[in-house]
Amino acid sequence: MSEEIKKQIQENAQILSVFDLLQKSLHIPNYQRPYKWTIKNVSTLLEDIEQALVDSFQYKDFKYRIGSVILHNNRGRYDIVDGQQRCISLSLLLYCLDNNQSCPLLEEKCKSDISKSNIYQNYHYIRNWVSTHEDKKDLLLNAFTNIFEFVVLVVDKETEAFQLFDSQNTRGKLLNPHDLLKAYHLREINQEPFEMRNAVRKWEAIKPADIRNLFENYLFPILKWSRKEKASAFTAKEIDYYKGVSINSSYTYAKRVAKSMNIFQITEPFIAGKHFFEMVDYYVPLLEYVKSEAYQLIGVDKSKVIDPYKNSTGFMHAKTLFECAVLCYYDKFHNWDKQAIKNLFSWAFMLRVDLEVLPFSSINAYTTCHSSESRYTNNIPIFSIIRNALNHKEIANLVVNIQRDSGKAQREKWETLYTQIKEIN
Repeated sequence: MSEEIKKQIQENAQILSVFDLLQKSLHIPNYQRPYKWTIKNVSTLLEDIEQALVDSFQYKDFKYRIGSVILHNNRGRYDIVDGQQRCISLSLLLYCLDNNQSCPLLEEKCKSDISKSNIYQNYHYIRNWVSTHEDKKDLLLNAFTNIFEFVVLVVDKETEAFQLFDSQNTRGKLLNPHDLLKAYHLREINQEPFEMRNAVRKWEAIKPADIRNLFENYLFPILKWSRKEKASAFTAKEIDYYKGVSINSSYTYAKRVAKSMNIFQITEPFIAGKHFFEMVDYYVPLLEYVKSEAYQLIGVDKSKVIDPYKNSTGFMHAKTLFECAVLCYYDKFHNWDKQAIKNLFSWAFMLRVDLEVLPFSSINAYTTCHSSESRYTNNIPIFSIIRNALNHKEIANLVVNIQRDSGKAQREKWETLYTQIKEIN
């Protein structure tokens, strides 16, 4: 976290009662995940609240701090960047305690079916809970104003809100960079309701873990390595790589990109908006197909060569490197040349054979050829070659060296792997 952000937290953080917070013009922005709290989560919150009431009778000036909330002041409307789950749950509780109380957040139009379902179930659970605590309703309403409170941070710039969210280690899930991209691209089509609904439908049909895996371990590293640049963790700082090209851009290359849609390539730009969601919807299943097909094509028995080493971090780096290379290759050519895939397998896994330990820094050095170390049997910038190749034969005709000077793997542990590399060649 930058010193500027730390200073902003110190200067702008304020304590608000839950009641005062919920009276603000709160809004759930499009990039937020659906409301996913279940009855179990709400039950835990209500238990904590009930215990806080008991404690308030024992301690003078007792306050129960429920958590922290980060808001983006969007022209008088407060977008909830962090704290959505608690804010909605507490709004439901306030409404069940007093139907006449204003709850602006509950007046928001809910677009997610997941959110609708959870809100419906939690509302009925809270209503039943309140009915069994009739004698405490006044105490609970009073506690909303005088006991229950939040630490609230309001920022004026959306980017600062994202930075804060990314740096806060709260009890909730951190907002992922692909969620920020979702928000950005939805804004690009906010004048097209049908396209927005269709985009959200596609997005929510994919598991968040699959989207995260796609960007973190495949799309972003491939993009960087194809440019001979080192890959890093995919965070909010890197989302500019995937903001795409405006459909209204007058640049010549943008017009060419627009005409190419919906044909995607990992190393090439795309048109912002709905095409981002189509791209994700395209690459998630393509990745699974490529991972399955590649090993079968060259006769690698995953149960014998891959699975036994799944607990080895270095080996898994090499495995992902191979899958990235195959995805990059197939994405470019849509071709299953057996020799090309053999070359990619040998190139990726020889790195595991070559080294005593295989950290990600070595993967970066290997893919970008930013190291002249003789311990690498091969010195080939595969991703850059694929990006610039005019036909798939350029990959099939590569000379990938599989002969080590010592004639054996750097560690005995990798002899089985080394034997497999030699056998498929």
